[in-house]
Amino acid sequence: MTNSQALTVACIVAACSAQVRAENGALPAISVARAPAAAAVPQALAPRGSHTLLESVAARGVQVYECRPDAGAPGGARWVFVAPQADLFDAGGAQVGTHYGGPTWEAADGSRIVGAVEARADAPQADAIPWLLLSAKSVGPDGRFAKVTSVQRVNTSGGVAPVRPCAAGEVGDTERVTYTADYVLYAP
Repeated sequence: MTNSQALTVACIVAACSAQVRAENGALPAISVARAPAAAAVPQALAPRGSHTLLESVAARGVQVYECRPDAGAPGGARWVFVAPQADLFDAGGAQVGTHYGGPTWEAADGSRIVGAVEARADAPQADAIPWLLLSAKSVGPDGRFAKVTSVQRVNTSGGVAPVRPCAAGEVGDTERVTYTADYVLYAP
């Protein structure tokens, strides 16, 4: 920032400060925007047995859907979920791994787990994929994810199948729907 830009910013701040001074002459406290508190996780999605929170990773990516023939409607077609494709980030914003079909979570160190759905709950938002509890088993080398035995998918946004129908002429076409989620990883 140049000196003239810094001076301009300082003048704007001073002008704004003068406009918002309280009657006693004090400046009001600055309020910082915060994200709303996450919705409570349903008890049905609690890991079974005694588990300890290992870490939570944020996923940003897509849910991939493919247009396939609909056996229930001869000549029709429908969108079918194929796989997730997402990058995983730690609380500091550093990419720590990827999430892909299986479902699989793979850390940058090569450790990985594969999950199986144990329970599901509707997301609080109708336009978001469901929240899940998955059992997990390590299928890779020792590392960041090696001890994980349960995974919760919560705080989902987006990712639902396309709203528009797919036609028989589109069979084989894919749609990539943006989603975000938090994956909460537990170990015994």
